[in-house]
Amino acid sequence: MSSNGFTTCLWFDGNAEAAADYYLSVFKDGKLGRVGRYTEAGPGPAGEVLVIEFEINGQKFVGLNGGPQFHFSEAISFQIHCADDAEADYYYDTLTSDGGEESACGWVKDKFGVSWQVIPAGAIDLIADPDPQRAARATAAMMKMKKLDVAEMRRAADAA
Repeated sequence: MSSNGFTTCLWFDGNAEAAADYYLSVFKDGKLGRVGRYTEAGPGPAGEVLVIEFEINGQKFVGLNGGPQFHFSEAISFQIHCADDAEADYYYDTLTSDGGEESACGWVKDKFGVSWQVIPAGAIDLIADPDPQRAARATAAMMKMKKLDVAEMRRAADAA
């Protein structure tokens, strides 16, 4: 059996093209793919975007203008593993601007309601530390944060 990988389909209510444009501006290595439009057969107005393909950070997505029936929730989120604090700050600040919102533990919602986890380098190592006490202290510190502060998590992990 062969596989061409996975494509994540995101359901939008008429703004899939705006979302694709936004994600391509946020993630600098992205690229736009095919755009499919409604035809005279409907169900949407002929010529309007039905689906739009795009790729960011090597992940394939398709935005579907499916209507108002379904909405995004935190039950699904995308993790952004950042190389350093500057990269984490960029994604966190960009995704929460212009109508996005902070949540907890590095989670944010962008202006379209899609959830992201902005994970600075070292954060996962701290909460998965082989020493359960260090891991617990780092996790306890993280649970009090909105934007993850790895230096603070490390201080908490190292406190005895």
